[in-house]
Amino acid sequence: MDEEVRLALENLIQTIKGDEVYREYRKQLDLLRQSPELKRQVDDFRKRNYDMQMNEDLDFAKLTAFQEEFKTFRENPLVDSFLAAELEFCRMMQNVNFRLVESMDFE
Repeated sequence: MDEEVRLALENLIQTIKGDEVYREYRKQLDLLRQSPELKRQVDDFRKRNYDMQMNEDLDFAKLTAFQEEFKTFRENPLVDSFLAAELEFCRMMQNVNFRLVESMDFE
């Protein structure tokens, strides 16, 4: 990797780490890690949610059942705050990636 690109990448990384969205995500993650069993449950929820979204044959009955199963779980303020912060951070990273790829003449 060219030195100029490497330096720009390091600058971008530090800028993202300094952004409020990332800092809030890290704060919520640290809080969640203080409750290992809850963290395990959140990880299970995230994995099952991801698997369901990646399934080509999306079954709305299964999706509804999944949402019902975790409805009370998601009402936990720690869980809700973490998942909201994670979603915002993921959207920010998707936007960064989209803008970067969109700006390149890459086919």
